[in-house]
Amino acid sequence: MTEVASRKQDRLARRQVDKFDARRTELAVATLHTLAELGYARTSLREIAQNSEFSHGVLHYYFEDKRDLITEAVRQYEVVCVTRDDEVVATSTTAEQLRAEFVAMFFDTLGRDAPLHRLWYDLRNQSLFDGSFRADVLEIDGHREDMVWRVVNRYAELLGGTPAASPGTTYVTLDGIFQRALLHHFTGNADAVAQLRADLPAVIDLLVSKAE
Repeated sequence: MTEVASRKQDRLARRQVDKFDARRTELAVATLHTLAELGYARTSLREIAQNSEFSHGVLHYYFEDKRDLITEAVRQYEVVCVTRDDEVVATSTTAEQLRAEFVAMFFDTLGRDAPLHRLWYDLRNQSLFDGSFRADVLEIDGHREDMVWRVVNRYAELLGGTPAASPGTTYVTLDGIFQRALLHHFTGNADAVAQLRADLPAVIDLLVSKAE
């Protein structure tokens, strides 16, 4: 009986943990756009509560502080973001198709989800000063690097070539273009964004060594 009771207690404990984690995820996703509008520096749990349907007490129960909430929110967004290009990788049958669809998705999400991308860069910049969530940022950044590498590696395969740089260098090259385009997007400089979009295919070609 003692062993049966112990197993039952363990199941109940796991169920409570699962419910707690599920609620954290729900709250993080629900407040994501509020966080994106406010940014890291201007955000507190109380301010987030005032701009959302959730009370300060509820947010404080599930999250230790704003760092905890923002990191979880960005993590949930990245769950979608880092798999966004997988369909393009899986369905493209030619290098030209893969490159064209990747460029389209690259700039479509920049315009559609600009505040959320801004939140990510805000959090990444803050991690340079606040080491308490640096490990989380590096983990998310690693997932983004893997996403980019899958695209470029597949592009190289379709061309019969090989990637010309390491995964890290490949990632920072494309990420730098994305961040610059995002800045111009918020500035309202559509011509600069259009130029970066026009240049991106050639940059992708530079990241691949084609077969002789």
